[in-house]
Amino acid sequence: MNSQQLFEAILRKRSFLCVGLDTDIRKNPECLQGKSDPQFAFNKAIIDATAPYAVCYKPNLAFYEEHGAAGISCFEKTVAYIRAQYPDIFIIADAKRGDIGNTSQMYARAFFEQSTVDAVTLSPYMGYDTVAPFLSYPDKWAVILALTSNPSAADFEMQELANGRKLYEQVLATSSTWGTTDNTMYVVGATQAAMLETIRKWVPDHFLLVPGVGAQGGSLEAVARYGMNSRCGLLVNSSRGIIYADRSERFAEVAGIKAHEMQQEMDSLLTQYLR
Repeated sequence: MNSQQLFEAILRKRSFLCVGLDTDIRKNPECLQGKSDPQFAFNKAIIDATAPYAVCYKPNLAFYEEHGAAGISCFEKTVAYIRAQYPDIFIIADAKRGDIGNTSQMYARAFFEQSTVDAVTLSPYMGYDTVAPFLSYPDKWAVILALTSNPSAADFEMQELANGRKLYEQVLATSSTWGTTDNTMYVVGATQAAMLETIRKWVPDHFLLVPGVGAQGGSLEAVARYGMNSRCGLLVNSSRGIIYADRSERFAEVAGIKAHEMQQEMDSLLTQYLR
C-alpha cells in the first residue's frame, strides 16, 4: 500500500484511526478465560467490532513476545485474520527494531517475508544501515521514531546539537533523505502535538503515526490542527482507550462504540483541516 492508497482509505472511511492491539491477557474479560487462545479471541472480537472505523491496526510485539512461541503464533494469527477479513486495512508491527545492517536484514525478512504486515516501527539511532533493509521491499514502510510521547523523551530527543537543531529535528532532516513518502513515516507522540507544526517544516508530506491520544491525554483536535496536510498525513493511534474501554462481556461492543466516536470526530476534523 502506497501513500495515495492509504489516503484513499482514509477518505473512504472518513477516518485516520489506528487501533493499537496492545493485548494484555491479564486485562482480558473473564468471559474469554476458557478459550484455547484468549489473546487471539480478544483480538478477533476487537477487530470485528472496530474494522468499520479503523484504517490501521498496530499490534505491539511486546504483548506477544511476552508469551514466547504461543504469543508469536497469536501475533501471526492476528495479522492473518486481518489480511483475510479486512484486506484494505494497513497493519503496523510495533516492534521498535534497530540494529546493524545484517541484523536489520534478518528483521526485515521476518516482518516482510514471514509476516504480511505493511510496516514496522524502527529506532534510527544507529543510522542509515539500520533502516535501509526495510526500504528495499516494494509497498512496505519504515516507521521511524522521531519525537515520542513518553516522559523521558527529552533525555535525548530534545537535546540541542552544535548546529542548533534538536536531535529529533536532525533525525527528521537526515532520515527523510533515505526513503520516500511512499515508504517512510514518523512516530510523533500526541502529547507533543504543538510541536507538529515544527515537524511539518521538516517532513511536510510524510505520514505521521501519532500515539498518545486517549489514555495518555493527547488532544485529537490539536494533532489535526498542527499535523494534518493535503493528504491527511496522519494515523492516530488509540490502544487502551478503545480495547479496554470495557472489561465485561460487552467489551467488543463498547470498543466499537469508542472507535465510532473517534471516527466521527475524525470525520469532522477532516472537513475542518484537510487542505
